[in-house]
Amino acid sequence: MKVEFAPRSVPLQRRLQTAAVVQWVFSFLGLAPCCIAAFIVLLFTRFWLLSALYAVWWVIDRDKPRKGGRRVQFLRNGAVWRHMKDYFPITLVKTAELDPRQNYLMGFHPHGVLAAGAFLNFCTEASGFSTLFPGITPHLMMLSLWFRVPFFRDYLMSGGLVASDKESASYVLQRPGGGNLLAIIVGGAQEALDARPGSCTLLLRNRKGFVRLAIQHGTPLVPAFSFGENDLFDQVRNPKGSWLRWIQHRLQQVMGISLPLFHARGIFQYSFGLIPYRRPICTVVGKPIPVQKRQKPSEEEVNQVHEKYLNELSKLFEEHKAQYNVPGDSHLEFI
Repeated sequence: MKVEFAPRSVPLQRRLQTAAVVQWVFSFLGLAPCCIAAFIVLLFTRFWLLSALYAVWWVIDRDKPRKGGRRVQFLRNGAVWRHMKDYFPITLVKTAELDPRQNYLMGFHPHGVLAAGAFLNFCTEASGFSTLFPGITPHLMMLSLWFRVPFFRDYLMSGGLVASDKESASYVLQRPGGGNLLAIIVGGAQEALDARPGSCTLLLRNRKGFVRLAIQHGTPLVPAFSFGENDLFDQVRNPKGSWLRWIQHRLQQVMGISLPLFHARGIFQYSFGLIPYRRPICTVVGKPIPVQKRQKPSEEEVNQVHEKYLNELSKLFEEHKAQYNVPGDSHLEFI
């Protein structure tokens, strides 16, 4: 395999952008085990009290990920996220106003491999979310498993991430006064297994829990499509029926994570590594879909709203795909 090295005269700005993306990839692939190791190792040193005190705090604070989290605006505004935005680059596009007197439930598509667009747009201010949507506070749902990791849980909550369970969602959607947006990556970890360049397949046909949740709270649904999200990494072939897909599916059932075998470029060379390609991502936020509140919606009501959501998402994709170099014969496929 021929390895292509980056030119030596890489501008400082590009180096900072690459460093920002490296730390982001590390934070999702290696920070959690490092936090667990640090917590355990400290117990066997003279600094054992730090872990002991944190354990007490952990117990007291255990419900916080399901109670809206604990965002830290200083960290959301960090320069590192602006460098990460410029690396791809990532942009956020608004097509309609969101009323700050209401709460909203957003469906984000597609998941991609590491959900770069969802994280940067809703967990940081790098793409200017608060400027585009004044008075709206974004919350992004993440697998509850990660909030059980010491130290790492606090890092996640600082950006506005909350646990992905019904209690957590209800807490955000029923907050009085409005002004809250709950973003759900509907396809989840299973959809990540089909994330590869050019893919327009969404795991959405039978995903209706988020629609039922919106109806129960009378919360408008907001479709969002992130163009370029699937183009950041290549993935080892894992067709349905293959042994690799079977293992990944079993892991997803047991642990909740699917572990796609992805690769892209390296830090100092462009041929192979775990650093995403420099390919643009544009997250387009659609207009809200009004939902009539029903405490116990029927299957027919859920199906009607779900079908309307699919149509609005498809319409959003078709209206904007030409601007982001998506072939005219490419259309969303719901499975």
